[in-house]
Amino acid sequence: MLMAGPVIDSALLTTFDIVQATDPEKLSGQFRVSEKGTRSGRIYTYQLQDPVLWRRRFKQPIFTLATREAGSILASYADSRFATAVSVDGDEGSLFCFTTMLAGHTTLEKHGRNTVVTGQSGLVWRPGPGGRLLISENSARTNVFFKVAEIESALEHLLDDHLHQPLDFLPHLDWSTGLAASLRHQLDFVMDEFQREDGIASNPIALASLTDLLVSLVLRGAAHNYTHRLASTAGIAVPVHLRRAEEFMRASATQPIKLMDVAAAAGCSLRTLTAVFRHFRAKTPLAALHAIRLDLARAELALGRTDISVTAVARRYGFTNAARFSAAFSRRFGESPRQIAMNTQPIRISRET
Repeated sequence: MLMAGPVIDSALLTTFDIVQATDPEKLSGQFRVSEKGTRSGRIYTYQLQDPVLWRRRFKQPIFTLATREAGSILASYADSRFATAVSVDGDEGSLFCFTTMLAGHTTLEKHGRNTVVTGQSGLVWRPGPGGRLLISENSARTNVFFKVAEIESALEHLLDDHLHQPLDFLPHLDWSTGLAASLRHQLDFVMDEFQREDGIASNPIALASLTDLLVSLVLRGAAHNYTHRLASTAGIAVPVHLRRAEEFMRASATQPIKLMDVAAAAGCSLRTLTAVFRHFRAKTPLAALHAIRLDLARAELALGRTDISVTAVARRYGFTNAARFSAAFSRRFGESPRQIAMNTQPIRISRET
C-alpha cells in the first residue's frame, strides 16, 4: 500500500527536537518516549497495531515526533504512517494535552469510554495511566501541552476560591463554534510561531501574554467540571470597596495589616468590608488576606530562586510557624511549599528505547 507523506516536512521543524523511527523490528514494534519533567516517570509507548509490520524495514521514517518547549508551553508535532496504539505508563500526568488532527483520526480510550476525533474536532486529555490513544494510519497531529498546576491556579483566581476537586475536562472539543474555535486558531498560531527562530517562543514577554490568553481560552472554550460555576461568575459586578481592599492586601502583604487599615484603604466601614467579603467571597476579610499571602508565597516559590529558603519566603508573608505554613499551603494548593520550589525545571521530552 502506498503511504502518504507527512503533513509537515520535518526539515522545516528546525527549532524542534526530532526523533524518528524507521525500523520496527529493531524496536520490537515499539517506540518509547519518556517525558523528562521534574519527578516525572511517564513513558509513552508507541505500538504498531499490525504485528506483520514489526518484521519489515523502511527507508523512510514511519513515525516522527518533534517537540519544542518554551516557557510553560510544550508544543509537538507527530505523524504515523501506520495504525499505532499509544499507551502511557508511570505517574499521574501533570500536563493537559490539547490535540488537533491534521490528517486521519484518533480514538481516546479512557475510563471505559471512547472519544473519536477528526479534523473537525479536537481532544483534550491528561496523559497518564489508564488512558490509551488509537491512531489511524496516515495520521498527523499537533499537541499543545499546558501544566495542570498553571491552569488550575488560573481557574482558582477566576473563581476566587480553592478547587475542591481536580479540574477535569470533557475530552471532545468542537472546533466549529464559540471560544473553542478561537482556541483552535490560537493553538495553530502556537505551532506556527514555535517553528520560527525569532518568533514568540523566543520572546519571554510576548510568550507570557500569549500564555495568559491561551489559559483563558482553555478555561472558557473547553467544557470541564467547573464550566457552569465559571459561567455563573461572569457579569457579576464586584463592589469597588472589595476591589480596593484586595488591591491593598496584595500591595501590603509583606507588612503588618490591621483590618481597620484595609477598611480605610477600601473607603468603607469595617462592618461594610466584612459584609461584602462574606457576600462576594464567602469568607472573612482575614481569611481573604491569608489566602492572598499564600498565593503570593506560592508565586515567589515557583520562581525557583536558590538564594532564598522556603522558611524565608514564609516569614516574608507573615507565616512565622513553618509547620502551620506548610499545612495551610498544602491544603490550598495540593502540594507542599518544597514541592512547588523544586518543580521549576523546564519540561523535556526525549527518546528512550
